Amino acid sequence: MATPALEIRNLQAWYGESHVLHGVDMLVQPGEVVTLLGRNGAGRTSTLRAIMGLTGARKGSIRINGQETIAMPTHRIAHLGVGYCPEERGIFSSLSCEENLLLPPVLKTGTQGMPIDEIYAMFPNLAERKNSQGTRLSGGEQQMLAVARILRTGAKLLLLDEISEGLAPVIVQALARMIVMLREKGYTVVMVEQNFRFAAPLADRFYVMEHGRIALEFGAAELEARMPVLNQLLGV
Repeated sequence: MATPALEIRNLQAWYGESHVLHGVDMLVQPGEVVTLLGRNGAGRTSTLRAIMGLTGARKGSIRINGQETIAMPTHRIAHLGVGYCPEERGIFSSLSCEENLLLPPVLKTGTQGMPIDEIYAMFPNLAERKNSQGTRLSGGEQQMLAVARILRTGAKLLLLDEISEGLAPVIVQALARMIVMLREKGYTVVMVEQNFRFAAPLADRFYVMEHGRIALEFGAAELEARMPVLNQLLGV
């Protein structure tokens, strides 16, 4: 059995005095696409932030490729090959699209980030806009750039937070193709998604969160059978 890409046991997390995660357990195998579902405030984004060490206090266990990270600072967690794409994207507006792509350092010694030409093949829109300033990119192009920038670091475990939110259907389709290609290349993806239609065909497994806990976990083959309880939990 391969070492899990991500193994979380009894994860508790706080923002100040606010207790936001109450014993989260998750297991993600290398090369899997796993989606975290749940209503707003259920703890999905807090789970991604806790994996990266971006919450306040954390207790429990978070193992990345077998290495315990619960006491590590964020920069050391990133250097294990973890890339986080938050909702706010964080594009450098004064830099061109290509300058944004050239900026990130490679995270791990002996690894290589995805080459620029491979990124442009995956995101033709970025190739067309490579000389455009960050502020001149559409929301969808900025989202593509935010994900592409992580791929430049050599990260193999990708934490993607609501990457389809508020985007035109054609851009959402391009992001779905990207997820499929990343899985084929051996990347491991953990996605937080509100857009169930986007997430459902892509994920190998699903975790449903409620009140800072995992309420349900199932594989893609069980999706149809689980729809009645998903309707209750999510209102999809």
